[in-house]
Amino acid sequence: MSSAPEPQDYRNATFILSAAKLGQCPADVGVEVAFAGRSNAGKSSAINAICDHNKLARASKTPGRTQQINFFALAEDKRLVDLPGYGFARVPLEVRAQWTRLVENYLGKRRSLAGIVLLMDVRHPLKDQDRDLIGWAAALGIPLHVLLTKSDKLSRGPGKSTLLAVRRELASIPATTVQLFSALSGEGIDEARKVLDQWYAAPREADIA
Repeated sequence: MSSAPEPQDYRNATFILSAAKLGQCPADVGVEVAFAGRSNAGKSSAINAICDHNKLARASKTPGRTQQINFFALAEDKRLVDLPGYGFARVPLEVRAQWTRLVENYLGKRRSLAGIVLLMDVRHPLKDQDRDLIGWAAALGIPLHVLLTKSDKLSRGPGKSTLLAVRRELASIPATTVQLFSALSGEGIDEARKVLDQWYAAPREADIA
């Protein structure tokens, strides 16, 4: 029986930099976990909750605020990554196209990427662009963990039903898991950390080569 991976000290996370181009990202070594999702799905709030930090990632009620890739260091060569949100119609088409290219380049070329945390509002899961990202991750062989955020907005019954429905739809996709999550109530924070711990502990092809 394999032992549990060593827990990361998420409270020590610190901001590194923001990148508008792939060439501005930190050196592509070590292990990264990227947080993705629709604008206002709660990416920044989730990062702050997992890291037990109020202002590590800039949370905003204004969708589309995150316009670059933001990197946070956990330890040497271990990073959290906040990707630009998608699906916000008021952002100019040119800006949305720029974000799309940036994210696609990152997902397709970043060798240190160990997994993607996809955030979806539990009240509005599996929109078309969510499915696009899930398909993209599957095609690239990148593990994906879904956080159904804002679970405090639903009572226990409807929340559980949504969780089971999303799990059923994604059951055929390898290396894809789903959970309920609330940055406000704290539901699912420890569960999410355990998934991240596994990804940070897994050996990387680039390290083995």
